[in-house]
Amino acid sequence: MIRALIVDDELYAREALEDELLALGGVEVVGQCNNAIDALKTINHTRPDVVFLDIQMPRVTGLELLAMLDPETMPKVVFVTAYDEFAVQAFEDNAFDYLLKPIETARLKKSLDKLSRELNRQEDYQAITPALELLPCAGHNRITLVPHQDVEVARTSVTGVTLLTANGESVTHLSLKVLEDKTPLMRCHRQFLVHPAAIWEIRLLDNGLAEVVTASAHSVPVSRRYLKALKDKLGLTHN
Repeated sequence: MIRALIVDDELYAREALEDELLALGGVEVVGQCNNAIDALKTINHTRPDVVFLDIQMPRVTGLELLAMLDPETMPKVVFVTAYDEFAVQAFEDNAFDYLLKPIETARLKKSLDKLSRELNRQEDYQAITPALELLPCAGHNRITLVPHQDVEVARTSVTGVTLLTANGESVTHLSLKVLEDKTPLMRCHRQFLVHPAAIWEIRLLDNGLAEVVTASAHSVPVSRRYLKALKDKLGLTHN
């Protein structure tokens, strides 16, 4: 059974696609989302096999959402759109398939058959996606997009990943792994990332441990396994 998530800002399009998928059989629709931010949260929570994803959506497009997914855990992505001019970029970003609206039943079945073969072989889907310039953060009935260069520290928290800037804190559903891979933030601890450009001071502690203080006075622990890489990045190997 293929577990699918449908993401489209048009309700009719979502419901029509779900009807088609259920009629073809072999598919469980685990949810519907009308925007990319809710989709990111749902993907991280439900871990679908495939996401049927519209490209043109408000605020964050389907192509931008693809760049936000964790390469190690991301599902297959099938773009569903009324516009064919995005096809080349979609496949360059490693989309699994590309369907034009209105979707033909035969074409959808062909995509599902291909997907089923991929899942049965349990082949890894390695995505090569562009760097993230803006990091989506949610809270208090609003979505904010934080430029990655404003983030001094990222840390795991109960509600997700907290981003620390000079102006305060924001929570994102992006994982530390995605942030490490797709922004300048680098690992300094199992639960922390730090922006090298924001480091004001490194305090060397006992037992090979250290602590980083950022320009905005955020204190961040540095574990032994990451200290050398951090010093190398800052050109402090011999200090």
